[in-house]
Amino acid sequence: MRLETRRGYATDRNSEPWARWTAGQDVAHDPPDAWRRNVAEQTRLGKRFGRVRVVDEPLTEGQAFLLARAPSNVTAGDEVRYLLRGDTDRLGLPNADFWLIDSRTLLTLVFDDADTTLGVTVSEEPAEVLAACQARDAAWHFASRTADFVRRTRSDM
Repeated sequence: MRLETRRGYATDRNSEPWARWTAGQDVAHDPPDAWRRNVAEQTRLGKRFGRVRVVDEPLTEGQAFLLARAPSNVTAGDEVRYLLRGDTDRLGLPNADFWLIDSRTLLTLVFDDADTTLGVTVSEEPAEVLAACQARDAAWHFASRTADFVRRTRSDM
């Protein structure tokens, strides 16, 4: 499971789908890319993929882009959920992006001030992994599925 806490990502802003999206094109149902093909294959083998995206009200441009792209991830088997930033303090969630791999390995993503991914730190230290597992469980429980979040977001507009 991944926790995404940033308001935007340089990799998104520098991508071809971003250029199409900012030009008003639909990016919700793009053909599967390498990531989505891998997710589809791995989920067919019984593995689970999921992420919780922490979002602001109103959504930032980067968050709106990811929401527009979410249907392709969901179709591939990557369950995407959304949690309002205001709920993160109440839940004690970290303000850091991470991947939690099989509840034993924690990958924390490192970014610069321009939202460029600089790398990852890897930890198998039990206390760090446990804290991430607890954050994952809380975030997952209180986050909204993509379709529910989209309905609620549109009804608020």
